[in-house]
Amino acid sequence: MAPHTAHTSAQATKGTLVAEKKESLMGGFKAFLMRGNVIDLAVAVVIGAAFTNIVNSVVKGIINPVVGAFGTKDLESYSTCIKDSCAVVNGEVQGIQLQWGLVLSAVLSFLITAAVVYFLMVLPMAKILAKRAAHEKAKEGVEEVMEISELEVLKEIRDHLVAQRGPVAGTGPGTGTGPGTGSGSGGGSGTHPTS
Repeated sequence: MAPHTAHTSAQATKGTLVAEKKESLMGGFKAFLMRGNVIDLAVAVVIGAAFTNIVNSVVKGIINPVVGAFGTKDLESYSTCIKDSCAVVNGEVQGIQLQWGLVLSAVLSFLITAAVVYFLMVLPMAKILAKRAAHEKAKEGVEEVMEISELEVLKEIRDHLVAQRGPVAGTGPGTGTGPGTGSGSGGGSGTHPTS
C-alpha cells in the first residue's frame, strides 16, 4: 500500500510542476505582450506600411510623370542599353538594359519619405520635447527656490522665538560671597544654613 501512495504523490507533484511551468510560460508571454514598446512597435509597423503606400503613390502618380515630362516618357521607363539594341522581340527585351529610371524613382521615394518623416514628425516632436524639458527645468528651479525660501523662513521664525525668550537664565553653578548668602547667574540668591 505504501509504494502505491508514494507513486500517486510523485504524480501529483509532477502534475503541479507542469501546471506551474505552463502558468509561468503564459504569464511571461502575457507580460511580453503587455509591454508598452511591443504595442508601440506594432502600431509603428502598421502606420509605416500605410505611409509607404502613400509615398509610393505620390512618387508614381505625380513625381514620376512630372520628371518624365521634361523628357519623352515616364521616369521609370528610362533605361540605357549596354549591349545590343535592347529591341523588344516577342515581348522580350533583346540585349542588356540598365533601368536607371527605376533607381532614380526609388531614390526620390526615399528622399520624399525621409523629408516627410523629418519635417512632419521628428522636428515637431523635438520641439515639443525641448519645450517640455525647459518647462521641467524651470519647475525644478522654482521648487529649489521654494525650498530655500522655506528654510530661510524657518530660520527667521527660530531667531524670532529666541529673541522673544530673552537671554537664557539658570545656567551654571551659583557663586556666593560670605557664609550665608550666594548669588549667581544660574543659582539665583539663596541662604545656606550654617552649622
